[in-house]
Amino acid sequence: MNAQIRSPSHRSCVRCGREEHYDENANSWQVAETVGDVYCIHSWDITGEFTPVVQ
Repeated sequence: MNAQIRSPSHRSCVRCGREEHYDENANSWQVAETVGDVYCIHSWDITGEFTPVVQ
């Protein structure tokens, strides 16, 4: 059994709408077009829909 672990490539804040994408070259999250509120304590859209284990 060779399971692979993957990470999400996109996330958005459910409070202010900020959108980010993961840049593998920079090895960090980068802000997309929707910046959102700078002072927001971001609540990312983490749900049970994303499965990190690929079999």
